Amino acid sequence: MPGGTLGFRVSGKLTRGEYHEMLAPVRELIDRGEPLSLLIATDPDFSGLDAGALWEDVKAAGTIGLGHRSSWRRVAVVTDKEWMRHAMSAFGWLAPGEVSLFDPDDLAAAKAWLGETARA
Repeated sequence: MPGGTLGFRVSGKLTRGEYHEMLAPVRELIDRGEPLSLLIATDPDFSGLDAGALWEDVKAAGTIGLGHRSSWRRVAVVTDKEWMRHAMSAFGWLAPGEVSLFDPDDLAAAKAWLGETARA
């Protein structure tokens, strides 16, 4: 992974506890004032977030996303899930930093795109 980039692969249904585990290193980088890029790749069996994780995501959008908007560089989402692509198209403008969608076959391109900000 490029420097300053965190990457996560998600599968199944993401629970509240798993969501908290994912956010811990994100919070650490933000608390240290470091710029952040994020890679999220979905496995074929990924089916979304459970109710607890969804609520945590809504809360994090305000505290981590909008509250620290200047910390975010880029977010790459690697997925073949049409519902995620539609959600990103509709709400991606709310996300902090630049957001880009990639097909699963383009994981290397997603990493390269994230790396462009690490070198800048």
